Amino acid sequence: MRLTANFFIAVSAALLLAGCKAGGEYQGLEYAPNMYHSVAYEPLTQITNKDAGWYFNALDARSGEFYNSNPYNPYRMNLRLPPKNTVRRNKQGWLPYRGTNDADGLVNAAKLISPLKDTTAAVIDQGKVLFEMYCKHCHGAKGEGNGKVAEGVKIDGVDHSAFAGVANLRGEAFKSITEGHIFHVITYGKGRMGAHGSQVSEEDRWKIARYVKELQKN
Repeated sequence: MRLTANFFIAVSAALLLAGCKAGGEYQGLEYAPNMYHSVAYEPLTQITNKDAGWYFNALDARSGEFYNSNPYNPYRMNLRLPPKNTVRRNKQGWLPYRGTNDADGLVNAAKLISPLKDTTAAVIDQGKVLFEMYCKHCHGAKGEGNGKVAEGVKIDGVDHSAFAGVANLRGEAFKSITEGHIFHVITYGKGRMGAHGSQVSEEDRWKIARYVKELQKN
């Protein structure tokens, strides 16, 4: 009897250890998968079927794992619609940039005054950090259009990935552009440069513009 019990324990342990093995196309066995694969809430598209994902739900929630509707919202959404006639402001109280992505928008942007009232070295230093994060790879450390993207890289003596047409921001043709012009171009892009409005906040775009004007002084 004892031998049988030990044999059963050994076989069970071997099976458990085999389930922990993973590699290649076999990713092993999962225990309590709902602990590893959480279902993210979708802000607009809701799953209204309360039984959806019932086979994954290990909790006594009386609904499936995938059910994520908000019963207190008439549209069943988790994201609430903002009140009518309201405009989102950032933490500084600035209104969203309304400039248009066309020639007239660029001309009007050139007349904009930066909302950054602080002209201390701290703002310049922050602009430098942001420039090196978002701009240096194309425009170069000094803004001379000689970044790694523009000049490419040499591998085994062969040039790769040179990207012509990157602006030399310290050139005479660019020294007269305003902070508003730079802000607009960062927002919507221009020429070979893509738009960065969705990646860089308005405040950070103004800081980069301030730093570019500082680069042009030297």
